Order: sequence, then structure tokens, then C-alpha cells
Amino acid sequence: MTTSRERALGSDAVRIEGLAKVSGTARYSAEHTPPGCLYAWPVPATVARGRIASFDTAAALAEPGAVAVLTHENAPRISDPEDAILGVLRDDRVPHRGWIVAVAVAETLEAARATADAVRVSYVAEDHDVVLTADHPGLYSPEMANGGHPGTRERGDFDTVYAAAPVTVDVTYSMDPMHNHPMEPHAAVAHWHDGRLTVYDSSQGSSTVRDALAALFALDPAHVTVISEHVGGGFGSKGTPRPQPVLAAMAARHVGRPVKLVLHRSQLPAVVGHRPPTIQRVRFGADRDGVISALAHEMVSYTSTVKEFVEQAATPARTMYTSPHSRTVHRVTALDVPTPSWMRAPGEASGMYALESAMDELALAAGVDPVELRVRNEPSHEPDSGRAYSSRHLVECLREGARRFGWGDRDPRAGLRKEGRFLVGSGVAAASYPVLISPSTAEARADADGGFLVRVNATDIGTGARTVLAQIGADALQAPLERVRIEIGDSDLPRAPLAGGSSGTGSWGWSVDKACRALRARIDAAGGTVPPEGLSASGDTTEEVGAGTEFARHAYGAHFAEVQVDTDTAEIRVRRMLAVFAAGRILNPRTARSQFIGAMTMGLGMALMEGATIDPVAGDFAERDLASYHVPAHADVRSMEAYWIEEDDRHLNPMGSKGIGEIGMVGSAAAIGNAVRHATGVRLREVPMRPDKLLPHLA
Repeated sequence: MTTSRERALGSDAVRIEGLAKVSGTARYSAEHTPPGCLYAWPVPATVARGRIASFDTAAALAEPGAVAVLTHENAPRISDPEDAILGVLRDDRVPHRGWIVAVAVAETLEAARATADAVRVSYVAEDHDVVLTADHPGLYSPEMANGGHPGTRERGDFDTVYAAAPVTVDVTYSMDPMHNHPMEPHAAVAHWHDGRLTVYDSSQGSSTVRDALAALFALDPAHVTVISEHVGGGFGSKGTPRPQPVLAAMAARHVGRPVKLVLHRSQLPAVVGHRPPTIQRVRFGADRDGVISALAHEMVSYTSTVKEFVEQAATPARTMYTSPHSRTVHRVTALDVPTPSWMRAPGEASGMYALESAMDELALAAGVDPVELRVRNEPSHEPDSGRAYSSRHLVECLREGARRFGWGDRDPRAGLRKEGRFLVGSGVAAASYPVLISPSTAEARADADGGFLVRVNATDIGTGARTVLAQIGADALQAPLERVRIEIGDSDLPRAPLAGGSSGTGSWGWSVDKACRALRARIDAAGGTVPPEGLSASGDTTEEVGAGTEFARHAYGAHFAEVQVDTDTAEIRVRRMLAVFAAGRILNPRTARSQFIGAMTMGLGMALMEGATIDPVAGDFAERDLASYHVPAHADVRSMEAYWIEEDDRHLNPMGSKGIGEIGMVGSAAAIGNAVRHATGVRLREVPMRPDKLLPHLA
């Protein structure tokens, strides 16, 4: 039972929706079944590039329970979408394998799948290219990378200073494509009634989905309601609208009944985005003490022919370390692949893997302890912008993490610690993630019975956002947490931004705090008594957020990892991971620790097992289920410890919080890779670090 003691921010309040989730009463998008609901199943393209020549739907429509087959020839027309991945069933173009070319609708899920399987599509195939290389002839330098970052930035004279440096490092790292694979697949249930559209959608932002659907179907946004009450993970793949609500709404309009569409897991890699592969070259020029004078981070990746997405992998190098002479470059080529998109810590996760691995190589070249090297390169201000940091306690994270981990007992020499057939080693890496805030609105109401209601269109994708927002409201209202109810996950609620970029709590919480403080003031003005009709207040942070800040705002962390390597099989096991973070005020230690450990576990997967391959002939991802695309299981996660330092940053938001959902992943893969090098003396520069890559070096 939650007590009034747990009202205060910083307390270990239990999840408000916890009982509903473990008892099965929490309803996810696919669990809504309106009366008369039909089921839909997509038909994916089986060529990597080309045109649709014809459809044969006769056998499909003869299937028992079949109702309709939608194609670009008969589907309801939609407007030209702002996001091209939503432009489904509009024309005969096939931009990549897995692009949805038809949708079968039937009375049952089984019938819908059988109907879809019976659709015959003839194609005019064209030559395709799905292979990324460092010298691909189609490479170009984009003006902007994801997040609005300039594609290229230069400071000083990198070439001259690098050439004259007494210590240099020039290394290239690569990583395979990665897939988000949330536990809950992408699903939507659409229902048209009296000219209005209601959609239950598995999304990280129902307001964003509502606006997209309104534009596509030429509706007043007030006539569209999108509900995302409970979401079973997303990791970015549900951060922007995906095709499933569009297809469900098209099908529902076509057949005149509600339609449910749940993407099969095998369809996700081609439809909902992925982290693109990268080839990253990092160069350091430093003095003999390891202090960096020149830094270059140059990244090559791909985007799709559908829309441009540029993973901002080189951007962390612009802010992380002292670098008076710097070059950071992104280059991409448009291939016939599914459109890459956001995946937990986009840019930082991939970029900091390369940067922090290269820092370990610089430590070896300069003969400096890896922790001490990072301390020596601590900047006094953000190198690229020249702005002061609102707070930067990376050194404290490194020192505290080293103390807790026992780093001081480590022999820096590689390949010396043996336990039977196992080689044991340890590694360290730093982490950084920007503090992002978006405008938000919220409402708060006080009832005469002593209860409070807070309404904000936040989205809880498993992070515990409901609970933390209720704590923020209770704290501002000076009320016990159990007296505060909260409504989220409905586009009819006060508008709020999506859950992404670790910006949710900071953005939503600011508006909740503002609304609740205004309500508290109204109650006090009424003599502390709420009238029978109740009192209400609202909060809108558009002005405050729009004012911006003069400071560079980031969360920081330090990861430490210990690994064992089986010299017979080259299997790598992570014995323990420990991290210390500086992430502003921790609003709920229980949910925060869960977020940190979950992200660290995802970093373990990135380091050792997560990666997809594209068949160059078929143009398809070979790993399209959780049997072939491996993610960490319980046996892979032996010991995870997450700590944080007390940080009082007055330049963030009223709560003093920074985002925590992604910082735990940044740098974690590099710490594991650095530990593997320490254990074996072998530097692997490609993730995932599977046994087949390491075994030849151990023979």
C-alpha cells in the first residue's frame, strides 16, 4: 500500500499500474475488440525493388471468412503523407522487400492470415542494392543528421595538428543493423463512427498519431481520437506513427466495420524502423600524457529511398572531450532497404561505442590508465558550442564507479588473468546523453472529497511514467500520492509530446508541476477548502521551453564491465556490469534503477549478440524473429548494478531531473569490448562480438 510518506519526489513509490499489469487487467491496443470487429493481415512485397504488375485476389476472396483485399487499386485514398513511410497502398512502387502492398480483411485472425497467403502478386523486379560499404559510390554528405544536428562540423586545423601529434590513433569500427523488437508487437484497432475515427494504437505518442491520421484522411484533428493507454515497450520503434494505424483505418473505412491489425514479429524489421549499420573512423592526436589535441569522427551509414534518416553517430564527439581541433562528419547512401529510424539512444549508442572504444586504444597508446585518460580530457565547457555545462559530473561518476568496481586492483596488462580455461578482463567507458525538453500542457482538478485528478497526454511505455507524474503532482499539490489519480495515453487529453529522447518526464512533468502548483494556489486562496463544484487549473510550458537555455545540458555516466572468455569456444560472458550516473534529481529510485539496468542489458545485447544481416540477393533481413535475432536472456545477465550521484542542477526544469531511459545504454557496449581486449589482448572492432569473430585469434 502506498503511504503519504511516498508523496515526496525521490521516494521509492511502487508503480500505480503494477497490479493491473500482473493481473492481466491492463489492456493493450490489440486487446480492444469492438463489436463486429474484423481482422487484417498485411501482404509484404517479395522483391527488393520494382513495380507491381498485377494482383490476383480471386482465390483469396474465396477463402472461408474472407471479407476484402485492399490494394493500391481499391483502397481508400489518403493524402500525400508528410512521413513517406505512411504512404501505403497509394501506388505500385516497391521501394524495398517487406513493403506492404496489400491487406487482407476477414472475420477471424486465422482467416485473415489465410486470405493474405492466398493473394498472388506479380512484380516487375528491378536491380537493387542493399550492401553498405565504406566507399559506396552513392555516398553523400547530408545537410542535417537526425535531431537537427549539422551533418558536418569542423573546428581548428585537424589535419595539421593530427600530423604533428606525438601520439596518434586511427581506428575504424563497424556495427550491424539492430532491431528494436519490443515485447508488444505494433498493433492498431480502428473504428469509424459518425464521421469520427477512433484508433487504439501501440504508440509512443498518441497526439502525433492523431495528427498524422487527421492529415492523411483529411479530417479535423478534433474528430480523431487515438488511445495508447498501455504500451509494451517501443525503444523508439513506436516513436513516430507507423503503418499499422493507417492500414487499419483504411480497412475499417473500406469495409464499414472496426478492424484490428497486429503486425507479426517477422514483419517488424521491414516496417517499423531499425538502427542502421555504421562504419565509423575515429582518429585522435594527443600529447604523450594522452591529452587530446585533435579529434576526428567520421561515420558512414545508409538511409532508404523512401525517406532520409541519418543516424547522428558523430555528434557525441562534439561535446564529450577536450578537442581544440575537431572534424565530425556524417555520410550516407540511399539503398533499397527499409527506412532506418530511432532506436534507444539513436546516435549516442552507436557513436559512443566507437568513441569510447577508441579512447581505450588511446589509453594504451599513451600508456595512461583508461579512467585517468578520461579525467585528463575533461573539458571546461562544451567544445563545439562554447557554452558552459549546466552540470557535468562525469569525473565523479568515473571515480565513484572505479571505487565500487575495484578498478584500482586491476592489472593493466592484457591476457594475464586466467581461471582454468577462462581469460578474465575488465573495461570502462563513459556515457553522455543530451537533456531534451519539449512544450507540454496538463490539467489538474481538485474534488470536494479531497481527491485530485491530473490529466496529461503522456505515454507510459513501461518506464513508470504514470507513477512519477503522479508523484510530481502530489509533491506540487502537497497531497498524499494515494489521493492523486492520473489520466494519460489518450489524444483527447491535454496535448503533450511523445515518449522519446529521454524527454518524457522532463517535458510532461514540468506541465504537471505548473498545473498542480496553480491548483494549490487556488485552493489556498479559497481558504484551503474545495467547493462542491471543485477547482481546476492548467499548465502550459510553451513559453518557458521556448525561452531555451544558455547552458549545455547532458546526463553522464561511467560503465565498468568484467568478462570471461572461454579459450576453447571463444564464448564471451559478462560476469558483472556496474555503472554510476549523474542524471539530475532521481525522482523515483525504484523505477530509475529499473530503467538504468534495462538499458545496460540492452547494451550487453548490442555488444555480444544483437545484429542482423541483409541477404544481398533477396534484399531481406535474415533474422526476423527472436529465435534468430538474439537478445539477452536471464542467463546472460549475471550481475547488474546501477548507482547515481546526487546532482543539483537548477537549469533543467522544476523537478531538477534529466532523462534516464537511454543514458544506461550509451557506452555500455564499449565497456564490454574494452574488457574483452583486456582479457584476451585481442581488439575486436565490430559488434556484435560473436564467438566466430574471436575464435581465430585464440587459436
